[in-house]
Amino acid sequence: MRNIWKGSISFGLVNIPIKVYPATEDRDIHFNLLHSVCQTPIKYQRRCPSCEREVSQGEIVRGFEYEKGRYVIISDEDMEEMAAQKDRTIEILDFVDLKESDPIYFAKSYFLAPAEGGMKAYALLHQAMEESGQIAIARVVLRAKESLAAIRIYQKALMMETMFYPEEIRSVELLTELQQDFTVQEKEVAMAQSLIASLTVPFNPQKYQSEYRQAVRQMIEAKIQGKEVIIPTKPQPGKVVDLMEALRASIRLAEEKQGKKPLNKDNQEEPTRTTKETKPRTRKRKKGAELAAK
Repeated sequence: MRNIWKGSISFGLVNIPIKVYPATEDRDIHFNLLHSVCQTPIKYQRRCPSCEREVSQGEIVRGFEYEKGRYVIISDEDMEEMAAQKDRTIEILDFVDLKESDPIYFAKSYFLAPAEGGMKAYALLHQAMEESGQIAIARVVLRAKESLAAIRIYQKALMMETMFYPEEIRSVELLTELQQDFTVQEKEVAMAQSLIASLTVPFNPQKYQSEYRQAVRQMIEAKIQGKEVIIPTKPQPGKVVDLMEALRASIRLAEEKQGKKPLNKDNQEEPTRTTKETKPRTRKRKKGAELAAK
């Protein structure tokens, strides 16, 4: 795997040489845009509407619109000079508890690996953070862009998550749908908690696959082989009329999958019914009848 950045982690007076690697990869299926008549890939031209001609890459500059139709030009040299003022250092600012960090702030994941001469200090930071249960909040410049970052433990590696700044996170108060008050009953909460308990399992990421991506691949393969593509339709969920009944039905389905006993209306397990073994009845003959028979 090829690193995308080299620098160091600044940890107090300690500098740890590191390399940065992408921790994720794009597995989406990508399509080319073709001309429907001849199936030739479409090309896009950089065209200036004022000069009415195509322009080369060398004629294109970066501009910031500070008023309608008016721009200030920002050159590559300007951006490089700004980035040069920040050295290639991941500067640790603070340490915080992992449970205090909300995932909404995390943007992109990177592996941090020790560079030459940095193995011991890297291992020291890794072990200290692992035992403390804390993560580091840092500042880093990647691709001429300054980012806030979190450094945390991931298995035997240090992981860096670039983060959004607080002003980049939208407020939940913008959701007008949540401005009204909602009232739920205790029975409904208990039933919902039972459903959650029925669906709770140990986290196993290998269990989850992209069904959509698999279906698209199967469709592409079928078209290559000239087969008819049949896309199964999923049944549409019915409209929820009774919330409690919908919760009970969901719990029954979840527990049937796991082989558990279904719940009754009082949210208790249905008792197992047993049948008593019955002996065949025998009729006793009266003594008088017995004597008569003799």
